[in-house]
Amino acid sequence: MKKTSFMTGFVLACLQSFSQLVPVNEPDYNKPKLFQALPSQVRVSMISLNSLFDQPTGQHVDINLSDSSLFRFEGEISGVANKYDGRIRTVIIRSLNYPGASFTISKVTAASGLISYQGRIVSFGHGDLYQLQSINGNYVLVKKNFYDLVNE
Repeated sequence: MKKTSFMTGFVLACLQSFSQLVPVNEPDYNKPKLFQALPSQVRVSMISLNSLFDQPTGQHVDINLSDSSLFRFEGEISGVANKYDGRIRTVIIRSLNYPGASFTISKVTAASGLISYQGRIVSFGHGDLYQLQSINGNYVLVKKNFYDLVNE
């Protein structure tokens, strides 16, 4: 009887402790949309994208990210990283024309010489973002909901 009472109490105490685990922040699905006026997909100009990797920290940039639509991104390069003998190069741009947003773009060169890109434009104060994806051999910025990618 004592063992059963002890085990029941122990199990209830464990359940109580697990039930108190809550996320740090509750998701705010009512955040304003930063890119509402822009299309859901934007084909990226590789010439514009590659030009970012030659810029130093502190440099002002103002580029059109797409040849097919006007998606101007203006900002200041706030960080540059070059790792693994240049096989991974990353640039971070803080936006001036999309308040609170940052564009992080990485160029990854595999041992075989194949180059790929990863990146996103995100603002933690807004409910949408753009993620860079390769679609049919072209790089495209795809609009997503903030909480599809970020857990707070």
